[in-house]
Amino acid sequence: MHVTIDELLANARWGLARVEAGELDSELMAGALIVDIRPLDQRQRDGALIGALVVDRTVLEWRLAPTSQFRLVELDRDQRVILVCNEGYSSSLAAATLQELGLPGATDLVGGFQALIAAGHSMVSTEPRFDPINP
Repeated sequence: MHVTIDELLANARWGLARVEAGELDSELMAGALIVDIRPLDQRQRDGALIGALVVDRTVLEWRLAPTSQFRLVELDRDQRVILVCNEGYSSSLAAATLQELGLPGATDLVGGFQALIAAGHSMVSTEPRFDPINP
């Protein structure tokens, strides 16, 4: 049985408590881990997400899965992990995968980094940041 990409995305989002741009500050203050999964060229073009852990989408599962020997951080099983991609599509699919891997608090940002730019969000820096953790 095959599904369309729209069905796959809808299924992924069904289990997510997605975050709006205006909620990001309060999520961060409540202890959420913000993870920027945009590729380097997008971070260079649009700027950095201040306070976010940068993990390229290609290695995300290995860097955050609780059972991975290559994880970057120890996470409380129920900790909120908010993924941010460019427009909020690939982050939804990635968050659903992280939930399957044992992080039920994984979710994503509606509209992605572009929504933060549009909102003039304080976590957006127009200066590209090169994170030493970026694999």
